Amino acid sequence: MAWDRLKAMAEAENDRERERWIGVYIAILAVLLAVCGMGAGNAAEDAAKANLDAANTWSFFQAKNARRQMVRLQADEFEALLSAIPAMPAEARQSIEARIAAYKKQDEALTKDPDKPEDQREGLDQLFEKGKAFEAARDVALRRDPYFDYGQAFLQIAIVLASVAIITSGSTLVAVSMALGAAGALLTFNGFALLFSLPWLG
Repeated sequence: MAWDRLKAMAEAENDRERERWIGVYIAILAVLLAVCGMGAGNAAEDAAKANLDAANTWSFFQAKNARRQMVRLQADEFEALLSAIPAMPAEARQSIEARIAAYKKQDEALTKDPDKPEDQREGLDQLFEKGKAFEAARDVALRRDPYFDYGQAFLQIAIVLASVAIITSGSTLVAVSMALGAAGALLTFNGFALLFSLPWLG
């Protein structure tokens, strides 16, 4: 009887110890899940913001480019006029040349915006670079998002299995939970670092 009671007490203590460790493990999973959720939210916000910034930049680029094309057409017309009438009076020629020079200056301003400090320029060259940079930032954010999504799913399932394992006292569920938890943690880390690429996640 005493031996049976001691054995039962030892088993009960082992069960409590096991439950404590699983509780700590679940708490760690919950922290990872919170971090993963934050990463997913940030990735979605970053993608949306970068996409909006890219769209606005390309709209501005197109408007400026249309303006530059008009300026270039005007300059070409005046240059063609000078070529077509070589005997044009000197005063008229000077006026047209001055107009062509003004159009060339406008063209340069629209292309490079040289009169502003370098970090504030909004010429077509700079707008093109900005648009491409925003698109690149959007693409990176979109690459991150699926890893966070799958990471959250694996971590949530791992938490559920670990919780069930406390009730059932089985070790198989704990092992499966740990495998899924490790996969979820790895996917979460990769969502931030993008150290590797899984083809089916984009």
